[in-house]
Amino acid sequence: MNPKDFQVRVLQIEGWEEARSCLKHLECTPEGREIMAPKALFRVIKIDNVPGKAANILKQEMLSRGGEAATPRTALVDPEGEASVVLMGTLKQYRELCTKLKRQPFGLSSLAEEIQRVLENWERVRPDHLCCRGHKIPWNRTLVMGILNVTPDSFSDGGKYTSLEAALEQAHRMVEEGADIIDIGGESTRLQANPAAYGGQGWQPLPVEEELDRIMPVLERLLKEVPVPISVDTYKAKTAEAVLKAGAHMINDVWGLQYDPEMAEVVARYGAPVVVMHNQIGYDYKDLMGDIYAYLKRSVRIAEEAGIPSHQIIIDPGIGFGKTREQSLAVLRRLSELRSLGKPILLGTSRKSFIGKTLDLPVDQRLEGTAATVAWGIAQGAAMIRVHDVKEMVRVARMMDAILSISCQ
Repeated sequence: MNPKDFQVRVLQIEGWEEARSCLKHLECTPEGREIMAPKALFRVIKIDNVPGKAANILKQEMLSRGGEAATPRTALVDPEGEASVVLMGTLKQYRELCTKLKRQPFGLSSLAEEIQRVLENWERVRPDHLCCRGHKIPWNRTLVMGILNVTPDSFSDGGKYTSLEAALEQAHRMVEEGADIIDIGGESTRLQANPAAYGGQGWQPLPVEEELDRIMPVLERLLKEVPVPISVDTYKAKTAEAVLKAGAHMINDVWGLQYDPEMAEVVARYGAPVVVMHNQIGYDYKDLMGDIYAYLKRSVRIAEEAGIPSHQIIIDPGIGFGKTREQSLAVLRRLSELRSLGKPILLGTSRKSFIGKTLDLPVDQRLEGTAATVAWGIAQGAAMIRVHDVKEMVRVARMMDAILSISCQ
């Protein structure tokens, strides 16, 4: 047979269902599909803070199963120190590895459980519904959160919706265009996101009273007039207490429950879902994605320990917050790594400065750039998008949902 007659191609298989679908298309038996599917799924895992002795055992055990493991040379010469390890293998190899590690010393038994948990998180299907204090929104598609800034100084639309009637009109418009949730913001996060804008004065939080003066009139009307849940963008427990008592359905905390120590308890007491976002002042990172992951993991732990149900926690990488243009692009490029936390991901890139800097465009000309980031984010696992241009981004989301719902052929 002429070699040119062969048709050879690389298959893109991301998860269990795609692997099973591909094998089913080959007419493999159901039993065969279950046996071979774990061999078709290759994962690369990074593990930090591994004791040197454990790192060496981990490497040998992974290599003995046909996988790969990368460790620094220091793990060999300093077994009492700590090291990072990168494992590379199929799900079948990880299963065998974890079975063996559970019988090993140096904390490897606990590590095996963590590896299994992270791999399960990666494959995990979203919860059936997002429960917003009486509202149930199915997670069977990408959810769209419409941004309603009632602030005079927001970077994109500051001052446009400070009057009650203008804010209500915009909220109704977003609902008509397909928004699943309306997110009201009473304090601009522009200075938090851009330390260069401090002007040497430093960032000062908006007083709670002033924040509530902006939010409450709009919130009270929207709770009566629109059929979708209302989220409030705040990081202050007193503000959260007031809006939840008034009937708000959700809290979006740009400091991930780590600014106000009372915030998590307030959200838990009212049974509301919460978005926890990564944030920091400045652009210094030891390991960009590793640091963001650790911050969000801490936020999730704070939420769960306060009594917020695990399925009511949504994570947000905080694109543009404490991140340069290059760092924001890198986080977006590697967004799928956050799936390891096992929580729905909210992506907020709408009209942000990293788009403007990349395309050299002002804020009112960033629609196409936003659409590109939204499409990429959904492909990487974002379950919710937070946007200004609802009509256009709903269309992008529905198109991406259709692409991602098609099985391997």
